[in-house]
Amino acid sequence: MPEVMFAGPDGRLEGRYHHAKQAHAPVALILHPHPLHGGTMNNRIVHALYQRFQAMGFSTLRFNFRGVGRSQGRYDGGIGEISDAAAALDFLQAVNPNASSLWVAGYSFGSYVGMQLLMRRPEMGGFVSVSAPASHYDFGFLAPCPCNGLMLHGADDELVPETSVRKLVDKLNTQKGIRIDYRVMPGAGHIFTPPQAEQVADAAEDHVMGVLNRGRMALAAD
Repeated sequence: MPEVMFAGPDGRLEGRYHHAKQAHAPVALILHPHPLHGGTMNNRIVHALYQRFQAMGFSTLRFNFRGVGRSQGRYDGGIGEISDAAAALDFLQAVNPNASSLWVAGYSFGSYVGMQLLMRRPEMGGFVSVSAPASHYDFGFLAPCPCNGLMLHGADDELVPETSVRKLVDKLNTQKGIRIDYRVMPGAGHIFTPPQAEQVADAAEDHVMGVLNRGRMALAAD
């Protein structure tokens, strides 16, 4: 789990990067919750997803947004953080120029940033969105949503009502060619317990491996 520092738009950004052994491995970028509410790349969900993508054979990066940990700069209301995520993706793609696919996963605020990143990088192959803050931010920019993905939410989320996320998912699923895999975790709030964090990682693995396996089968059939 080597430490990395890479150039961001407002100074250097601190991350942890795992490089997959196999050639042309897929890559994943993991984004943490809100910087002003204690969010860091060491968050329980971020770490669980980082480890799980690594176990699935991905080259994987998690990093601190500007002003968090050893990352330079200061919080920028989401705008600068989207630029930070784009810089992290640039780093990932520079190190993995022949990656077979590209994924982004985010938790809470990181989910919002990840979805914004989807709209800027059409090469994205899929996404994992955990506890998307659909009642706090306008997700209307997903018009159209550029790719399919997994959205997961706690049934008892006290900060973001599950109904607000379900409404967003229903809207996305009306778009042509888009299928959002929506999963609601019973008994889970916005902050997940350690066992629930593993359940989140299990759901991500189930979704991602299903997509990758269908892709391999389609290639084999050609």
